[in-house]
Amino acid sequence: MSVRALESRSAPVTRAVPPRILFRSLVARAFRNLTELVLEPSPRLNVVSGDNGQGKTSLLEALYVVATTRSFRADKLLELVQEGAELASVRATVSEGAITREQRVTFGARARTWKLDDKRPPTLAAYATRTPVIVFHPGDLALASGPASVRRLLLDRVALFADPASGDDRARFTRATRERQRVLEERGVRAPELEVYERLMAEHGARLARARARAAASVGAALAPAFASMASPALHLTVGYEPGGAPDAADFERELASRRAVDLRRGSASYGPQRDELALCVDGRSARRHASQGQQRILALALKVAELACVRAARGAEPVLLLDDVSSELDPARTGAVYDFLRATEGQVFVTTTRPELFVTPELAGEARADFTLAAGRLSRA
Repeated sequence: MSVRALESRSAPVTRAVPPRILFRSLVARAFRNLTELVLEPSPRLNVVSGDNGQGKTSLLEALYVVATTRSFRADKLLELVQEGAELASVRATVSEGAITREQRVTFGARARTWKLDDKRPPTLAAYATRTPVIVFHPGDLALASGPASVRRLLLDRVALFADPASGDDRARFTRATRERQRVLEERGVRAPELEVYERLMAEHGARLARARARAAASVGAALAPAFASMASPALHLTVGYEPGGAPDAADFERELASRRAVDLRRGSASYGPQRDELALCVDGRSARRHASQGQQRILALALKVAELACVRAARGAEPVLLLDDVSSELDPARTGAVYDFLRATEGQVFVTTTRPELFVTPELAGEARADFTLAAGRLSRA
Protein backbone atom coordinates (compact mmCIF):
# COMPACT_ATOMS: atom_id res chain seq x y z
CA MET A 1 0.00 0.00 0.00
CA SER A 2 1.42 3.40 -0.93
CA VAL A 3 1.99 6.27 1.46
CA ARG A 4 -0.56 8.32 -0.42
CA ALA A 5 -3.18 5.60 0.09
CA LEU A 6 -2.43 5.43 3.79
CA GLU A 7 -2.82 9.18 4.06
CA SER A 8 -6.12 9.15 2.20
CA ARG A 9 -7.60 6.57 4.57
CA SER A 10 -6.34 8.18 7.75
CA ALA A 11 -8.68 10.22 9.87
CA PRO A 12 -7.99 13.97 9.85
CA VAL A 13 -5.50 15.01 12.50
CA THR A 14 -6.70 17.78 14.80
CA ARG A 15 -3.86 19.75 16.35
CA ALA A 16 -4.47 21.77 19.47
CA VAL A 17 -3.68 25.45 19.07
CA PRO A 18 -1.07 26.37 21.70
CA PRO A 19 -2.04 29.19 24.06
CA ARG A 20 -0.40 32.52 23.38
CA ILE A 21 1.97 34.09 25.88
CA LEU A 22 1.14 37.79 26.16
CA PHE A 23 2.71 40.63 28.07
CA ARG A 24 -0.20 42.68 29.38
CA SER A 25 1.88 45.31 31.16
CA LEU A 26 5.48 46.12 32.01
CA VAL A 27 6.97 48.46 34.61
CA ALA A 28 10.75 48.98 34.62
CA ARG A 29 12.55 51.16 37.16
CA ALA A 30 16.21 52.23 37.21
CA PHE A 31 16.87 49.84 34.33
CA ARG A 32 19.69 51.24 32.16
CA ASN A 33 18.40 54.63 30.97
CA LEU A 34 14.77 53.78 31.78
CA THR A 35 14.18 55.69 35.02
CA GLU A 36 10.56 54.62 35.10
CA LEU A 37 8.87 53.08 32.10
CA VAL A 38 5.27 51.87 31.98
CA LEU A 39 4.13 49.88 28.95
CA GLU A 40 0.68 48.52 28.09
CA PRO A 41 1.27 46.72 24.80
CA SER A 42 -0.94 45.40 22.06
CA PRO A 43 -1.57 41.64 22.10
CA ARG A 44 -0.22 41.35 18.54
CA LEU A 45 2.34 43.83 17.12
CA ASN A 46 4.14 46.57 19.01
CA VAL A 47 6.45 48.92 17.11
CA VAL A 48 8.81 51.03 19.23
CA SER A 49 10.61 53.76 17.32
CA GLY A 50 13.14 56.44 18.16
CA ASP A 51 16.66 57.59 17.47
CA ASN A 52 19.63 55.49 18.47
CA GLY A 53 20.57 55.58 22.15
CA GLN A 54 17.09 56.46 23.42
CA GLY A 55 16.31 53.17 25.19
CA LYS A 56 14.60 51.01 22.56
CA THR A 57 16.88 48.02 23.09
CA SER A 58 16.67 48.53 26.85
CA LEU A 59 12.90 48.10 26.68
CA LEU A 60 13.27 44.76 24.90
CA GLU A 61 16.01 43.81 27.34
CA ALA A 62 13.66 44.51 30.27
CA LEU A 63 11.07 42.18 28.74
CA TYR A 64 13.73 39.52 28.24
CA VAL A 65 15.16 39.82 31.75
CA VAL A 66 11.80 39.59 33.51
CA ALA A 67 11.00 36.49 31.45
CA THR A 68 14.32 34.63 31.44
CA THR A 69 16.40 36.05 34.37
CA ARG A 70 19.15 36.91 31.85
CA SER A 71 20.15 39.72 29.51
CA PHE A 72 20.77 39.12 25.82
CA ARG A 73 23.54 41.74 25.66
CA ALA A 74 25.21 41.82 29.10
CA ASP A 75 27.02 39.11 31.03
CA LYS A 76 26.19 40.55 34.44
CA LEU A 77 22.85 41.94 35.60
CA LEU A 78 24.64 44.59 37.62
CA GLU A 79 25.49 46.28 34.31
CA LEU A 80 21.76 46.96 33.84
CA VAL A 81 21.31 49.00 37.03
CA GLN A 82 20.99 52.70 36.28
CA GLU A 83 23.99 54.74 37.39
CA GLY A 84 23.39 56.15 40.85
CA ALA A 85 20.66 53.63 41.74
CA GLU A 86 21.05 50.75 44.20
CA LEU A 87 18.48 48.46 42.61
CA ALA A 88 16.77 47.93 39.28
CA SER A 89 13.39 46.25 39.03
CA VAL A 90 11.10 44.97 36.31
CA ARG A 91 7.53 43.84 36.88
CA ALA A 92 5.32 42.27 34.23
CA THR A 93 1.77 41.01 34.05
CA VAL A 94 1.66 38.01 31.72
CA SER A 95 -1.26 35.98 30.44
CA GLU A 96 -1.23 32.44 29.10
CA GLY A 97 -4.63 31.55 27.75
CA ALA A 98 -7.11 32.31 30.52
CA ILE A 99 -4.44 32.41 33.24
CA THR A 100 -2.76 35.65 34.31
CA ARG A 101 0.36 35.91 36.50
CA GLU A 102 2.80 38.49 37.72
CA GLN A 103 6.56 38.14 37.32
CA ARG A 104 9.01 40.39 39.10
CA VAL A 105 12.79 40.70 39.18
CA THR A 106 14.86 42.94 41.43
CA PHE A 107 18.63 43.11 41.36
CA GLY A 108 21.58 45.18 42.44
CA ALA A 109 24.99 44.83 44.05
CA ARG A 110 23.59 43.18 47.19
CA ALA A 111 20.28 41.68 46.16
CA ARG A 112 18.76 39.54 43.44
CA THR A 113 15.24 38.16 43.63
CA TRP A 114 12.84 36.50 41.20
CA LYS A 115 9.17 36.09 42.04
CA LEU A 116 6.13 34.49 40.43
CA ASP A 117 2.89 35.86 41.87
CA ASP A 118 4.92 37.22 44.79
CA LYS A 119 6.42 33.79 45.59
CA ARG A 120 9.92 32.49 45.03
CA PRO A 121 9.99 29.81 42.30
CA PRO A 122 11.29 26.36 43.31
CA THR A 123 14.17 26.65 40.85
CA LEU A 124 15.58 29.27 38.51
CA ALA A 125 14.72 27.01 35.56
CA ALA A 126 11.09 26.90 36.69
CA TYR A 127 11.02 30.68 36.46
CA ALA A 128 13.02 30.98 33.23
CA THR A 129 10.77 28.56 31.30
CA ARG A 130 7.46 30.02 32.44
CA THR A 131 7.34 32.81 29.85
CA PRO A 132 9.09 31.77 26.62
CA VAL A 133 10.62 34.72 24.79
CA ILE A 134 12.69 34.62 21.60
CA VAL A 135 14.89 37.60 20.75
CA PHE A 136 16.57 38.41 17.44
CA HIS A 137 19.06 41.25 17.65
CA PRO A 138 22.00 42.36 15.46
CA GLY A 139 24.43 40.29 17.53
CA ASP A 140 22.56 37.14 16.52
CA LEU A 141 24.07 37.40 13.06
CA ALA A 142 27.05 35.67 14.70
CA LEU A 143 24.95 32.48 14.86
CA ALA A 144 26.11 31.73 11.32
CA SER A 145 29.41 33.58 11.19
CA GLY A 146 30.70 33.49 14.75
CA PRO A 147 32.32 30.99 17.13
CA ALA A 148 30.79 27.69 18.23
CA SER A 149 29.97 29.13 21.67
CA VAL A 150 27.16 31.24 20.16
CA ARG A 151 25.50 28.16 18.66
CA ARG A 152 25.97 26.21 21.89
CA LEU A 153 23.98 28.89 23.70
CA LEU A 154 21.16 28.47 21.20
CA LEU A 155 21.15 24.72 21.86
CA ASP A 156 21.11 25.38 25.60
CA ARG A 157 18.12 27.71 25.29
CA VAL A 158 16.20 25.04 23.38
CA ALA A 159 17.33 22.26 25.73
CA LEU A 160 16.19 24.21 28.79
CA PHE A 161 12.54 23.99 27.71
CA ALA A 162 12.69 20.30 26.79
CA ASP A 163 14.83 19.34 29.81
CA PRO A 164 14.92 22.08 32.49
CA ALA A 165 17.56 20.15 34.48
CA SER A 166 20.04 20.72 31.64
CA GLY A 167 20.67 24.25 32.88
CA ASP A 168 21.73 22.92 36.27
CA ASP A 169 23.90 20.28 34.57
CA ARG A 170 25.70 22.96 32.60
CA ALA A 171 26.34 25.07 35.71
CA ARG A 172 27.59 22.09 37.74
CA PHE A 173 29.80 20.86 34.91
CA THR A 174 31.34 24.32 34.58
CA ARG A 175 32.09 24.57 38.31
CA ALA A 176 33.60 21.08 38.47
CA THR A 177 35.73 21.83 35.39
CA ARG A 178 37.08 24.99 36.98
CA GLU A 179 37.96 23.16 40.22
CA ARG A 180 39.61 20.26 38.36
CA GLN A 181 41.82 22.67 36.46
CA ARG A 182 42.77 24.45 39.68
CA VAL A 183 43.78 21.15 41.30
CA LEU A 184 45.76 20.12 38.21
CA GLU A 185 47.76 23.34 38.29
CA GLU A 186 48.30 23.37 42.06
CA ARG A 187 48.82 19.67 42.85
CA GLY A 188 49.53 17.89 39.59
CA VAL A 189 48.03 14.99 37.66
CA ARG A 190 48.12 12.51 40.58
CA ALA A 191 46.13 14.57 43.06
CA PRO A 192 43.47 12.24 44.59
CA GLU A 193 40.68 14.82 44.54
CA LEU A 194 40.80 14.90 40.73
CA GLU A 195 38.67 11.75 40.72
CA VAL A 196 35.88 13.55 42.57
CA TYR A 197 35.79 16.46 40.14
CA GLU A 198 36.10 14.19 37.09
CA ARG A 199 33.18 12.10 38.33
CA LEU A 200 31.07 15.25 38.67
CA MET A 201 32.18 16.45 35.23
CA ALA A 202 31.33 13.07 33.71
CA GLU A 203 27.90 12.86 35.36
CA HIS A 204 26.73 16.33 34.42
CA GLY A 205 28.67 16.55 31.16
CA ALA A 206 27.14 13.31 29.84
CA ARG A 207 23.63 14.47 30.71
CA LEU A 208 24.27 17.83 29.07
CA ALA A 209 25.63 16.07 25.97
CA ARG A 210 22.42 14.05 25.69
CA ALA A 211 20.24 17.14 26.16
CA ARG A 212 22.19 19.07 23.53
CA ALA A 213 22.03 16.18 21.07
CA ARG A 214 18.23 16.14 21.38
CA ALA A 215 18.13 19.93 21.02
CA ALA A 216 20.36 19.77 17.93
CA ALA A 217 18.05 17.21 16.33
CA SER A 218 15.04 19.45 17.00
CA VAL A 219 16.79 22.57 15.70
CA GLY A 220 17.97 20.73 12.59
CA ALA A 221 14.46 19.50 11.78
CA ALA A 222 12.99 23.00 12.19
CA LEU A 223 15.87 24.79 10.47
CA ALA A 224 15.65 23.00 7.13
CA PRO A 225 12.18 24.31 6.11
CA ALA A 226 12.88 27.76 7.57
CA PHE A 227 16.07 28.14 5.54
CA ALA A 228 14.42 26.74 2.40
CA SER A 229 11.63 29.32 2.63
CA MET A 230 14.09 32.23 2.75
CA ALA A 231 17.13 31.18 0.70
CA SER A 232 17.65 30.41 -2.96
CA PRO A 233 16.16 27.01 -3.89
CA ALA A 234 19.56 26.04 -5.31
CA LEU A 235 21.24 26.19 -1.86
CA HIS A 236 21.49 22.97 0.16
CA LEU A 237 21.81 23.19 3.94
CA THR A 238 23.08 20.40 6.18
CA VAL A 239 23.11 20.47 9.98
CA GLY A 240 25.26 18.24 12.17
CA TYR A 241 25.94 17.96 15.88
CA GLU A 242 29.60 17.39 16.74
CA PRO A 243 29.89 16.50 20.45
CA GLY A 244 33.01 17.41 22.38
CA GLY A 245 32.35 14.76 25.03
CA ALA A 246 30.45 11.51 25.46
CA PRO A 247 26.83 10.76 26.38
CA ASP A 248 27.98 7.90 28.62
CA ALA A 249 29.33 8.96 32.02
CA ALA A 250 31.78 6.04 32.39
CA ASP A 251 33.34 6.73 28.99
CA PHE A 252 33.44 10.43 29.81
CA GLU A 253 35.25 9.87 33.10
CA ARG A 254 37.86 7.55 31.59
CA GLU A 255 38.64 10.08 28.87
CA LEU A 256 39.08 12.87 31.39
CA ALA A 257 41.53 10.79 33.41
CA SER A 258 43.59 10.02 30.31
CA ARG A 259 43.83 13.74 29.41
CA ARG A 260 45.11 15.15 32.70
CA ALA A 261 48.62 15.86 31.45
CA VAL A 262 47.31 17.38 28.23
CA ASP A 263 44.86 19.61 30.09
CA LEU A 264 47.56 20.72 32.51
CA ARG A 265 49.77 21.84 29.60
CA ARG A 266 47.02 23.60 27.69
CA GLY A 267 45.46 25.25 30.76
CA SER A 268 41.90 24.07 30.11
CA ALA A 269 39.81 20.93 29.64
CA SER A 270 40.17 19.45 26.15
CA TYR A 271 37.14 17.16 26.45
CA GLY A 272 33.52 17.88 27.18
CA PRO A 273 30.45 19.86 26.09
CA GLN A 274 32.40 23.12 26.15
CA ARG A 275 33.74 21.91 22.79
CA ASP A 276 30.38 20.98 21.21
CA GLU A 277 29.59 22.38 17.78
CA LEU A 278 26.39 22.75 15.78
CA ALA A 279 27.95 22.40 12.34
CA LEU A 280 26.16 24.27 9.52
CA CYS A 281 27.13 23.67 5.91
CA VAL A 282 25.78 25.33 2.77
CA ASP A 283 26.37 23.30 -0.38
CA GLY A 284 28.76 21.05 1.51
CA ARG A 285 31.01 23.83 2.84
CA SER A 286 31.19 25.41 6.27
CA ALA A 287 28.68 28.26 6.44
CA ARG A 288 30.90 30.13 8.90
CA ARG A 289 33.94 30.04 6.64
CA HIS A 290 32.57 29.98 3.11
CA ALA A 291 28.97 31.26 2.95
CA SER A 292 28.43 34.75 1.62
CA GLN A 293 27.42 37.50 4.01
CA GLY A 294 23.88 37.42 2.63
CA GLN A 295 23.66 33.65 3.08
CA GLN A 296 24.94 33.94 6.64
CA ARG A 297 22.32 36.54 7.47
CA ILE A 298 19.52 34.39 6.09
CA LEU A 299 20.86 31.41 8.01
CA ALA A 300 20.97 33.42 11.25
CA LEU A 301 17.35 34.47 10.81
CA ALA A 302 16.35 30.90 9.95
CA LEU A 303 18.06 29.69 13.15
CA LYS A 304 15.91 32.07 15.19
CA VAL A 305 12.79 30.83 13.40
CA ALA A 306 13.87 27.28 14.24
CA GLU A 307 14.50 28.24 17.88
CA LEU A 308 11.00 29.68 18.12
CA ALA A 309 9.47 26.52 16.62
CA CYS A 310 11.42 24.26 19.00
CA VAL A 311 10.53 26.28 22.09
CA ARG A 312 6.87 26.40 21.02
CA ALA A 313 6.78 22.61 20.67
CA ALA A 314 8.63 21.93 23.94
CA ARG A 315 6.76 24.49 26.04
CA GLY A 316 3.33 23.98 24.45
CA ALA A 317 2.73 27.71 24.14
CA GLU A 318 3.31 30.45 21.57
CA PRO A 319 6.42 32.44 22.59
CA VAL A 320 6.74 36.21 22.51
CA LEU A 321 9.06 37.49 19.77
CA LEU A 322 11.43 40.43 20.25
CA LEU A 323 13.10 41.95 17.17
CA ASP A 324 15.74 44.56 17.89
CA ASP A 325 16.45 46.88 14.97
CA VAL A 326 17.20 44.01 12.60
CA SER A 327 16.21 46.06 9.56
CA SER A 328 19.40 48.10 9.97
CA GLU A 329 21.51 44.95 9.51
CA LEU A 330 19.62 43.31 6.64
CA ASP A 331 19.39 44.19 2.97
CA PRO A 332 15.90 44.79 1.44
CA ALA A 333 15.41 41.15 0.40
CA ARG A 334 16.24 39.83 3.88
CA THR A 335 14.21 42.58 5.54
CA GLY A 336 11.29 41.37 3.44
CA ALA A 337 11.84 37.89 4.85
CA VAL A 338 11.62 39.33 8.36
CA TYR A 339 8.31 41.02 7.53
CA ASP A 340 6.95 37.79 6.06
CA PHE A 341 7.96 36.02 9.24
CA LEU A 342 6.19 38.65 11.34
CA ARG A 343 3.01 38.19 9.38
CA ALA A 344 3.19 34.42 9.70
CA THR A 345 3.91 34.19 13.42
CA GLU A 346 0.94 33.83 15.76
CA GLY A 347 2.57 35.29 18.84
CA GLN A 348 2.91 38.73 20.35
CA VAL A 349 5.69 40.73 18.70
CA PHE A 350 7.80 43.69 19.82
CA VAL A 351 9.87 45.49 17.17
CA THR A 352 12.31 48.36 17.62
CA THR A 353 13.29 50.54 14.70
CA THR A 354 14.55 53.96 13.72
CA ARG A 355 12.28 53.82 10.66
CA PRO A 356 8.69 52.97 11.67
CA GLU A 357 7.46 53.76 8.15
CA LEU A 358 9.01 50.46 7.00
CA PHE A 359 6.50 48.49 9.03
CA VAL A 360 3.37 48.73 6.93
CA THR A 361 0.74 46.31 8.23
CA PRO A 362 -2.67 47.08 6.71
CA GLU A 363 -3.90 43.66 7.83
CA LEU A 364 -3.50 44.67 11.48
CA ALA A 365 -6.16 47.10 12.57
CA GLY A 366 -7.41 48.54 15.84
CA GLU A 367 -5.85 47.10 18.98
CA ALA A 368 -3.86 44.50 17.00
CA ARG A 369 -1.07 47.05 16.52
CA ALA A 370 0.36 49.67 18.85
CA ASP A 371 3.03 52.25 18.02
CA PHE A 372 5.27 53.86 20.62
CA THR A 373 8.14 56.32 20.58
CA LEU A 374 11.09 56.42 22.98
CA ALA A 375 13.13 59.53 23.68
CA ALA A 376 15.71 59.78 26.50
CA GLY A 377 14.22 56.75 28.19
CA ARG A 378 10.66 58.10 28.14
CA LEU A 379 7.95 56.15 26.38
CA SER A 380 4.89 57.64 24.72
CA ARG A 381 2.11 56.30 22.52
CA ALA A 382 2.57 57.41 18.92
